[in-house]
Amino acid sequence: MRKPDRKGLGRGLSALLVDVDPVQSSDGASVKSVPIEQIAPNPDQPRRSFAESDLEDLTRSIREKGVIQPLIVRIDPTGVAKYQIVAGERRWRAAQRAQLHELPVVIREFNDTEVLEIAIIENIQRSDLNAVEEARGYKQLMEKFGHTQEKLAEALGKSRSHIANLLRLLSLPTPILDMLVEGQLTAGHARALVPLADPLPLANQIVQQSLSVREAEKRAKTPVEPGTRKPSSGTKKDADTKSLEGDLSAALGLTVTIDHRNDGQGGQVNVTYRSLDDLDRLCRLLSGEI
Repeated sequence: MRKPDRKGLGRGLSALLVDVDPVQSSDGASVKSVPIEQIAPNPDQPRRSFAESDLEDLTRSIREKGVIQPLIVRIDPTGVAKYQIVAGERRWRAAQRAQLHELPVVIREFNDTEVLEIAIIENIQRSDLNAVEEARGYKQLMEKFGHTQEKLAEALGKSRSHIANLLRLLSLPTPILDMLVEGQLTAGHARALVPLADPLPLANQIVQQSLSVREAEKRAKTPVEPGTRKPSSGTKKDADTKSLEGDLSAALGLTVTIDHRNDGQGGQVNVTYRSLDDLDRLCRLLSGEI
């Protein structure tokens, strides 16, 4: 799949991030009231689950104050309804529970690619995302739409280091990512594991022994495993090499290790993939297909 040529913000990204007041959107699009039965969700929305407690809280708020921020919709290309939701499905679901008959909407023209872009960004903007979900959202935006870390940071109000650090987490093995999603590890713990060639033993120690982030960082620098030797001072990697490993791991979404030869004139770059899909994506990246 060929990466899009555009390097800046997508039209969908810009459209989602504008503020919309109850009368008129900041880009001049009028807000209108639409019968709720004329609105349908996007069947390709990447978010499939909605927390029951969040919906209940939003339903109570809508009963008291109504829907303050209009939904963004487009003409429904499937013909299921008159309009299809581009952003605001949670509000639509909560409004149904609150038994509202009409909803404020802003109607815009978007193609399917732009709708997907907006859906990903809207999910990233959620406050309840865990670090892995947020990182995967950034990765999708970079791979599918050609956004750079700098542009994402600028548009989403995040620092570039925040985005880069989260992307590095995706180089960790799946069992560790699962621990992170389940709340057994924090993002701070996970960052300490990224430089390790085999981070799983330390991840298990963190969970079993309830290690602090600082203690995890200490053990990551000087691993203490039964039956193993501590690395000699001659094999320790400098900060620049570790930083480069982290940057490459974040860019590829895979674990990358760099080993210099003792004479300093060469070395090896090792890329670890976890599945054939990872290998296929790596081959396409190296061949310039994506």
